[in-house]
Amino acid sequence: MSDWTAFGRVDADGTVYVKTSEGERVVGSWQAGAPEEGLAHFARRFADLVTEVDLTEARLNSGAADAGHSLSTIKRIRATLPEAHVVGDIDALAARLDKLSTVAEEKATEARAARDAARGEALARKTALVEEAEKLAAESTGWKTAGDRLKEILDEWKTIRGVDKKADGELWKRFAAARDGFTRRRGAHFATLDATRKQAQTVKEELVAEAEKIRDSTEWAATANQLKELMTQWKAAPRASKEAEQKLWERFRAAQDAFFSRRSEVFSARDNEQRGNLERKQALLAEAEALDIDADPKGAQAKLREIQAQWHEAGRVPREAAAGLERRLRVIDDKVRDVMDSAWRRTTKEDNPLLAQMRSQVAEAEERLARAQSAGDARRIKEAEQALASKRQFLQLAEQAG
Repeated sequence: MSDWTAFGRVDADGTVYVKTSEGERVVGSWQAGAPEEGLAHFARRFADLVTEVDLTEARLNSGAADAGHSLSTIKRIRATLPEAHVVGDIDALAARLDKLSTVAEEKATEARAARDAARGEALARKTALVEEAEKLAAESTGWKTAGDRLKEILDEWKTIRGVDKKADGELWKRFAAARDGFTRRRGAHFATLDATRKQAQTVKEELVAEAEKIRDSTEWAATANQLKELMTQWKAAPRASKEAEQKLWERFRAAQDAFFSRRSEVFSARDNEQRGNLERKQALLAEAEALDIDADPKGAQAKLREIQAQWHEAGRVPREAAAGLERRLRVIDDKVRDVMDSAWRRTTKEDNPLLAQMRSQVAEAEERLARAQSAGDARRIKEAEQALASKRQFLQLAEQAG
């Protein structure tokens, strides 16, 4: 602490003076003891003023205090200095207070501007909330969402402070009117909706009855189309009440499931049978494709006929596989025909089995004629000559035709 006693004195009669730039002035009287004690007493009073100024400055700089309140404190202390009963550096403290006053005024001005801005922002926020509420009340058909949002707007409204009473009252009237209007419009909507739901329930009861009527049908394609059409009508119809809608849907779905489950079982059995047929035909096709047609055309032809007979007995296969299997089998059949035709065209007279057989018959007829001639039997010779002539004629005709 500074020695504030240096700024004062006590005269012989106990009068206490403080020294300032304008000269000395009386601040009190001390009769209770030594002059030094009197100066210390009045210096402590000055120290108390300095402490108050220190605290005021610290709070002002930290922003913990209201700048306007701090300015009032500074002006109060500054006004008391010319008459203050203290001993200390009054001129320095006055200069310090003058500077603090300027700072406090600046901060107070800033604070007022900030409060004005905050009031403007608060007014703008509440105005925006009112406008949003009015729009929801006039246009929204998302009743739950809009209702929830109006509650949120009210909660947010309660957190906004700083709007002047008159403007706040006018905005509140608009918000309350919007909320009431929304409530009335929502009530009217749900009244209409209840009537619509009753009509929808009647329509869907009819759809359920129709679905249950055809659930046991075995006209798979036609009934499936009917059920699909009923489903389309169901989706197009409005919704009944939640409880009725759920019960009707369960019945409608059960009828569909019953039909399609039975159809699935039938189709599954058919598919299993056709898959077995497919495996059989694939095995027959593999057997056919393994035939060595070029080496043994006749054998291949005979074996192919057996395979084709078994093929027809094997039954139907899945549609997507049928065409490919038939095409592959036709390829083999065509190849057998081509090889057989080609083999026949390539046969020479010497290799022709028919000509070979006829030549053998001519040779046998010649041997019979020779035996008849050796025996000298005229009748047998004549018969043998006729038979030989006939066979030679047929052989000649066959060779010419070849």
